[in-house]
Amino acid sequence: MTAVTDHTGSGGQEPAPESPEIDTANGADGAEEAEESAWDDGLIARRFVEEEVRTAREEDSRPRGLTYDAALKARLDALRELVGLSRTRLDGGTLAEAGRVLDQAAARRGLSERHTVVAVAGATGSGKSTLFNALAGVAISDTGVRRPTTAAPLACSWSDGAAALLDRLSIPGRLRRRPLQGPDPDPRLAGLVLIDLPDHDSAALEHREHVERMLGLVDAVIWVVDPEKYADAVLHERYLRPLAGHAEVTFVVLNQTDRLPGDSADLVLDDLRRLLDEDGIALGEHGEPGATVLALSALTGEGVGELRDALGQFVDERGAAARRIAADLDAAAAKLKPVYSPGRRVGLSERAREEFADRLAEAVGAGAAGEAAERAWRRGANKACGTPWLRLWRWYEAQRTGPTSVQAESAPVDEEATARQRVEQAVRTVGDEAVSGLPAPWAHAVRDAAARGGEGLPEALDELAADAGQPARKPPRPGWWPMAVLVQALMTLLQVVGGLWLFGQVVGVAEPNLIAPVLLMVAGIVGGPCVEWACRMAARGPARRYGQEAERSLREAAAACGRQRVLDPVAAELLRYREVREQYVRVLGGGVPPMGSGAGSGVLGPVTGAFAVGSAAGGSVGGSAGAALGRVTELSTTGR
Repeated sequence: MTAVTDHTGSGGQEPAPESPEIDTANGADGAEEAEESAWDDGLIARRFVEEEVRTAREEDSRPRGLTYDAALKARLDALRELVGLSRTRLDGGTLAEAGRVLDQAAARRGLSERHTVVAVAGATGSGKSTLFNALAGVAISDTGVRRPTTAAPLACSWSDGAAALLDRLSIPGRLRRRPLQGPDPDPRLAGLVLIDLPDHDSAALEHREHVERMLGLVDAVIWVVDPEKYADAVLHERYLRPLAGHAEVTFVVLNQTDRLPGDSADLVLDDLRRLLDEDGIALGEHGEPGATVLALSALTGEGVGELRDALGQFVDERGAAARRIAADLDAAAAKLKPVYSPGRRVGLSERAREEFADRLAEAVGAGAAGEAAERAWRRGANKACGTPWLRLWRWYEAQRTGPTSVQAESAPVDEEATARQRVEQAVRTVGDEAVSGLPAPWAHAVRDAAARGGEGLPEALDELAADAGQPARKPPRPGWWPMAVLVQALMTLLQVVGGLWLFGQVVGVAEPNLIAPVLLMVAGIVGGPCVEWACRMAARGPARRYGQEAERSLREAAAACGRQRVLDPVAAELLRYREVREQYVRVLGGGVPPMGSGAGSGVLGPVTGAFAVGSAAGGSVGGSAGAALGRVTELSTTGR
């Protein structure tokens, strides 16, 4: 029987085995074989073999870092990317748990993969320290009627190389022990590091703080309950229920069964299983993954061997640390679900974008500009094809009355204010459409993007109306206008010739003949208005098309301005949300297909939200940012 070893080395480090202890069994045999076969001088051969054996054993005992499989590593990378993308959109408290999981995963990855840290936790009087001593085979942790008995975490390591793990747990060297090592120690427990925790219901606050901190660092937990407190609400509501996702790294042990008469132990164990099922803890029955539930008596030793076997198999698998990190990832993802899971299909529909363009066109006066352009075209046709007398009369009226187009100055001001209100209302409406169904933080970001883009939108639309929206000073003339002008000039010439002819007859210069000059005058007088009317009828179609073209041009300019200032920033935020949603799905363990072209290229899986940022997001945007947004024309995913 070996006495308990107290590891109190410098800095809590465990002493390495001394070199004389290595020269045994295989090492001595190898030295003798080398001496007989390779060297005549046995001293050199023996030293060479001893050095090889020492090096091999040192390398074998040196702790190697934990290796995560590809799936877990991909989930951790996705969570890291998710936190980076969300840092400016979510508050620190929301991302705190995700950051803690990343930190703990990185810290655990750099430590020994050969060791499994298992904490023994329980309430006051549950007998966890007694169970701790029974597993170690020697009285390491104090037991007694004084409560609480365990004041600080106590560690027991079954093998060397766990010093770094215990340093991470902040367990000092004076509280590190070794178990009783018999002649044939169980090799399956070679990597076990057992931690005896203080009572989780202790009246001392520092004891509960020790428990909370340790539960977040260890690889697995053995919860020790007794027949009196196995249904304690504090245990189930504060610890077991929140850690339901960690069932695969959880042992629940019903201790003190020696106090239960007859079949009472089985009844209590069944009731404990029922409570665990209500907590959402999967029970590892019939070979299924889940928590291990056992009944034993640490005092009499009944059932301790079964727990030792379960721990041996658990430690021998060397997968507890990775399963613990995976369970922490699941818990962090569950807490992040409200900020990454949309309630329904989200984003901008084609109808919402068209309505936004219509509101901007109305605010900029595209319809009125088209009507003005149509009137200008008709006015030009009338001037070109009208009678000279009518144009002379209109000029005379304009000279006599003066400019009367200036009305009350308040009308343009009121109209400008109304247009600004329309633009602001359009921006608010499209922002509300875009955030419908988005989680609150992302909805706030999208609204802010729309509001920032809408700040200078009214002024930009005014510039567009002044530059691109106004009709040309001289509308284009169709090919028949010169012919109409020539005919109208001919009608005027007939009137002049007929009038001069009549005047000559009156003064006696010409021979009296009233029919010919009168016919000429009548033909000119009647033909001029007829030509003007015909030209006016013929000008309706071109004038309408010219006005529609002017309206369309101004509408497209207004839509492009609104797209660049409002829709593109909104699309960028939705694209950012899509990226974090993809990372969130990867954190959950779901795969995301690569992004392709077309409306269905953004399928993110059954848990992903859906949104569309249509083809309007890619036009009239300068620089590389506009080109990038132009490629993201349709983002569509299926959600729940």
